[in-house]
Amino acid sequence: MVPGYLLVQYFRRKNYLETGRGLCFPLVKTCVFGNEPKAPDEVPLAARAEPAETSPTWQALKLLFCASGLQVSYLTWGVLQERVMTRSYGATATSPGERFSDSQFLVLMNRILALMVAGVYCILCKQPRHGAPMYRYSFASLSNVLSSWCQYEALKFVSFPTQVLAKASKVIPVMLMGKLVSRRSYEHWEYLTAGLISIGVSMFLLSSGPEPHSSPATTLSGLILLAGYIAFDSFTSNWQDALFAYKMSSVQMMFGVNLFSCLFTVGSLLEQGALLEGIRFMGRHSEFAAHTLLLSICSACGQLFIFYTIGQFGAAVFTIIMTLRQAFAILLSCLLYGHTVTVVGGLGVAVVFAALLLRVYARGRLKQRGKKAMPVESSVQKV
Repeated sequence: MVPGYLLVQYFRRKNYLETGRGLCFPLVKTCVFGNEPKAPDEVPLAARAEPAETSPTWQALKLLFCASGLQVSYLTWGVLQERVMTRSYGATATSPGERFSDSQFLVLMNRILALMVAGVYCILCKQPRHGAPMYRYSFASLSNVLSSWCQYEALKFVSFPTQVLAKASKVIPVMLMGKLVSRRSYEHWEYLTAGLISIGVSMFLLSSGPEPHSSPATTLSGLILLAGYIAFDSFTSNWQDALFAYKMSSVQMMFGVNLFSCLFTVGSLLEQGALLEGIRFMGRHSEFAAHTLLLSICSACGQLFIFYTIGQFGAAVFTIIMTLRQAFAILLSCLLYGHTVTVVGGLGVAVVFAALLLRVYARGRLKQRGKKAMPVESSVQKV
């Protein structure tokens, strides 16, 4: 990151956009300056524009499509990942086989396939003119890597209830980060419904998921790592939301973020000496290669839904959907395996649905108020 930062500063200081020439000029322009008429410093990272279609029914159908796609993609991805990480490959009557334990190599495979899918789609289908400097994608990629690291490390130092409360209350930090990164403004009812959703999901998860016996005690290190996870995760979705001010498509966003994610992951694996070992393991076990391909397909589909949801509805709505995913997973488990839901858990579900209905009602009233104000403004202009 440091050499890249120094190069960006050098090209800006030398005014390379006006004075640069040669074979490297198109590459430097794309990576550092983009294709906007102004320098990237002067392009404001404005808030995400509202979708052109304002029909409530159409918006509800799109939101249902996004939520369903996210749930199916990542629930399937979670099941496949657990199978890959816990199953022995090459087992025979005389040999127990070997397990694959490097999750970072799986992340690299997911990112490579997602990069290829986005690249082919951008080539085959007409896309908006790309104007964002490529280096801006690196911020979202790096914060995504750091949030994942903080999340996994924090699990070693915090108790189960602390984990649940932190994951369920991510909506409010995401909204606060949106004010800093995207300069977005939220109504009071949006903060209220976000708080109610966090409380309801926490009540349901804590009552339906008993604390594991191996759950560690919460320490200061764990709280710091958990705060880092929430901060980096909130920054990632809001930075992607802000990048849509460049009028790019969700597939272009997917390509740029995965490009830098591949670079960061390859660098990390090379530093650890694990890249070649992962490739050798894949060569020894064709079944593992097939499972990795299926895992990558689920991840790529999930990313398509992520970037489309953020582009259409913003970071806060996306976080609400992903927060509810945990509750849906436990609720599905209760229905399939006959687990009982406690009174507190049922009350938590009621609070969540009440908050969602309040959010829909308040947004509908706000749109009606805006429609009523428009004729008044037009008549004043005519006078």
